[in-house]
Amino acid sequence: MNPYALSITWPRLLLMLALVTFLPGCAQEAAKPIPLIIDADTANEVDDLFAIVRAIDAPAFSLLGVSSAQFHTSPLASGNSVQESQQVNEKIMALLRKRQIPLPLGSNTPLRSVEVPQNSPASDFIVAQARRHSPENPLHVVVLGPCTNVASAILQDPAIIPHLKVHYLGFWHDPATNDYNKEEFNTGNDPLAVEVLLNQRDLDLSVMTATTSQHLIFEKTVASSHLKGKGGIADYLLARWETYERWWTREDPEKAKWVMWDVALIEALAHPEWTEVHPFLAPPGNTPRTLNIHTRIEVGKMKADFWKHLEKLIHGE
Repeated sequence: MNPYALSITWPRLLLMLALVTFLPGCAQEAAKPIPLIIDADTANEVDDLFAIVRAIDAPAFSLLGVSSAQFHTSPLASGNSVQESQQVNEKIMALLRKRQIPLPLGSNTPLRSVEVPQNSPASDFIVAQARRHSPENPLHVVVLGPCTNVASAILQDPAIIPHLKVHYLGFWHDPATNDYNKEEFNTGNDPLAVEVLLNQRDLDLSVMTATTSQHLIFEKTVASSHLKGKGGIADYLLARWETYERWWTREDPEKAKWVMWDVALIEALAHPEWTEVHPFLAPPGNTPRTLNIHTRIEVGKMKADFWKHLEKLIHGE
């Protein structure tokens, strides 16, 4: 006989029963969906589309809206790049029959000052949603392009800062030296907006850097096997891959591979166990504060999870 069994008294037994009753509630609370807004320069590149699709109907998220962002520095951008992103967002939702998800239009121009917002339906939407949340139940905003819309929301109403968790896809960063390189596409489309975020001492800001997310690479052969001939959103994603011209590189002219920068951030939020996050001091010249930076991701697991989720979307599961 186990001598420990003899030491279980009634008070201890009652405590054990209470824990058994309480722990399932803890697990349920831990699984509560994240209230999420995605802000994306969707018409720039390919990975934004894949990232948005990954978030739709995901149990990890309560997707409150997808706002559009500008990408004016791209040589392929029109004079109204935010409208281009808006149209792609609308197409995605139409194909997935998710027209109930709000799609507020963002600003077509970057900030002109770190003190003056570029007001838009997107920034108004972020403010309104943040006011409905709290420090205990914050609104999560994923920024997959420039920070124009979320920075404008903060400038419009700084009182929302404690109600926000901002997740930004940007920068190049060396974890060994904590060196930042802001010469990165998303950052370059609104440098002042990035400064607004970095200089908010009390803003909960995490960064999926380009240094880390560059390792999430999809192969076209695999994508084709999951997408080709499936109709709807599947064919739309594949067509985007095949027709978008990569103006920034002449490597891989057949587009056999594609870096899914933005998907890495969505997967990291859905599965935090697949990423390493460490605190780092903000760049020199910015307000002294700590940023949470993703330094490593589980590439294989993220890739497999993306395709698993897409199959469910395609088959309406």
